[in-house]
Amino acid sequence: MKTIKNYQVSIFKSPFIALLLLLMLCWSCNNLFEPVDENHRTYERVIHTPTDAEGLLAAAYLRIPACALSELDAATDNAVSNNKNSDMLRMATGQWSAAYNPVSNWNSCFSGILSVNQFLEIMPDMNWKKSVPYLNELYLKRFNGEAHAVRAFLKFSLLQAAAGIDANGELAGIPLVNEYLTADADFNIPRASFAESVQSIYDDIDTALVYLTMDDYKDVNNEADLPAGYGKDVIGSDEQGRPLFSNYNVIFGTEMSQRISGRIIKALRARVALLAASPAFNIKNDLALWEKAAEYAGELMKSINGVSGLDPAGHRWYLKMYVDAISIDNEQPEIIWRRGKQQHSENEAENFPPTFYGRGRINPTQNLIEAFPMQNGYPYRHASAGYDPRKPYDKRDPRLDLYILRNGSRFKGTDLITGVGGKENAKDSVANSTRTGYYLRKLVVEETSLDPIGTTYLFHYDVFIRWTEIFLAYAEAANEAWGPALDPKAYGFTARDIIRAIRKRAGIDQPDAYLNSITGKADMRTLIRNERRLELCFEGFRFWDLRRWKENLNETARGVEINAAGTAFNAVNVEQRRYEDYMYFGPLPQQEVLKYNALIQNNGW
Repeated sequence: MKTIKNYQVSIFKSPFIALLLLLMLCWSCNNLFEPVDENHRTYERVIHTPTDAEGLLAAAYLRIPACALSELDAATDNAVSNNKNSDMLRMATGQWSAAYNPVSNWNSCFSGILSVNQFLEIMPDMNWKKSVPYLNELYLKRFNGEAHAVRAFLKFSLLQAAAGIDANGELAGIPLVNEYLTADADFNIPRASFAESVQSIYDDIDTALVYLTMDDYKDVNNEADLPAGYGKDVIGSDEQGRPLFSNYNVIFGTEMSQRISGRIIKALRARVALLAASPAFNIKNDLALWEKAAEYAGELMKSINGVSGLDPAGHRWYLKMYVDAISIDNEQPEIIWRRGKQQHSENEAENFPPTFYGRGRINPTQNLIEAFPMQNGYPYRHASAGYDPRKPYDKRDPRLDLYILRNGSRFKGTDLITGVGGKENAKDSVANSTRTGYYLRKLVVEETSLDPIGTTYLFHYDVFIRWTEIFLAYAEAANEAWGPALDPKAYGFTARDIIRAIRKRAGIDQPDAYLNSITGKADMRTLIRNERRLELCFEGFRFWDLRRWKENLNETARGVEINAAGTAFNAVNVEQRRYEDYMYFGPLPQQEVLKYNALIQNNGW
C-alpha cells in the first residue's frame, strides 16, 4: 500500500531558515508526492513470508461455517424468535428474496476459496523450513492436504445454499474456481452442473486424503504408529537409521489437533454424499447414491468400532462439565472437529428467560415438543403411548427436558413458570418473553450468571462435525439403500441398530417396542428423520434438512397457553410460514446475477 508524505511546516524566527526550508521543499517537490510503502502486508511481502502466506489459509479456515447455536431453527417448524426484527422471522414470513437472503454465504465462501487458491499457488515456493529439507517437505504435504480440504468444505457449504433447479430447468451447482484469479481475470463464470460440483468436491477430498493419511493429529514414538506414506524415507532418520519421530511430531503431532485431519475429511465426504443422495438432488432416486453415502459413513464408523463407539454422553456434549474437561489432548469422544474453547456469555444473554437477565430469543415450538416421543418410545399420539393431556410433559423422552425449558422446568434452582402467573417469563408478557411458552435450554450453560453485579463468563465451543451426525447419516442412507435391517457390507450394524443405540442413550425404555415394530423403509424413514430433528435441534441442520428432503416448509409454528393452575394446556398458532415451492432451493445473490450474465438464477427467484 502507498501513502503520500505529510510535511508539517513551523513558523521560524529566522527568515534564512524559512527560506532554506522553502528551497529544500522546492528541490524535493517530486519526492513530496512520491508514494512510499506503509508497514502493511502487501502481496509481495505475503508471497515471501511463510507466516503471512499461511494467513491466507487461516483466513479460509475462518470462513468454514460451524454447527453453532444460531437463530436458523427459528426459520423452521422448530422455533420462532421473539425479536420482531429477526432475519429468520422476516425470511420465514415472506420476505426471503434474491436481494434479501440472510442465509447466503456466497461472498464468504468464494472469498475463502480464492484465498485457498492463492495459497496453493505460492505454497510450493515458500521457504517453510528449507534448512531442514525433511521438515520442509512435511510442511508441504500438510498444507497441501489442508488447503484442498478447506476448499472442499467451502464448496460444500456453497453448494448446500445455492444449488437448485435453474431457470432453464437444469439441476445446477456452483461456479467452479480452482485457480487464483487476479483482479483483471474474467469472473463471469457459469455454474457447473450439480453432479460436476459434487465431483469437484470429491476431487478435492481425494487429493487431501493423499497427504493427510492419519485419522488424527497425535505424537508418535514408534514406527508402527506412523500413518501410510510417512516412513523414515519421508520424515528422515538419524545416523543409526532410526526414524526421526520429532520431525513428524512437529508437523503432524498433538499440537496441530485443531487443524483438518484425515478423519475430518472423511466425515465431510459422508456429509457431501448424503446431500447428493437426498430427494431434492437425487431426482431419480438412484439407490447407488444412497449406497455411496451409507458406505462413506459406515467406513468411518468402523474406525470407532461401530455402535459401541457411540459416546454415552454425546447428546450432552455442550454441558459445562464436559466442556470444561476437554483440552488439546483430552477430547470428548463425541467430537470429530471443533473450534477452540472461548469464555463468553453470548448464548445465555440471548436465550435465558427474562427473569435471569436474558432476552429469551429462540422459542421452541409446540411442534417440536410433539416430536419428542414418550419415554416408552411411542409417539405421543400412539395408542400405546400412555400420554396424559393434563400432564403433557410427564413420562416423555428425557431429551425434551434436556433441550427445552417448559412450564415447571427446574432452572438455576427455580421452578420456571411460562403459563399465567409466570410474570416476565410467561408467554407474551414482555418483549423478551417467550412467544410459544418455551425457552431454549440446549447449548446454553445454565451455570452462567448474567446478574449485573456478578456476571460470569464460562467456556463454550462451536462444533463443525460430531459423531451423532455421522451415525444418523448412516442410518438414513442405509435405510434408503438396503432397508431397516440389512447389512450387506458386513459393517456389523444396520439402520435400526443405529437408531436403537441413539434412543437408548437418550433414555428411551428398553427393549424399544415401538422401534421393534417398524419393519418397512417408509416408517423407518419417518423415525430416522425425527431422531435427526431431535438430536441435532438448534445446531443449524433443520433448515437444510427440510429442503433436501422436500418436506413441508409451511407448517404453522405453534405454542401453548397454560392456565394459572397448570392444569389446562391449549395449543395455539403463533407464526404462519410463507415459503413458496421453489424455495426448497435458495437464490443466488441478485447483485451477482446482475453483474455476470453467465450466472443463471435458480427458478422462481
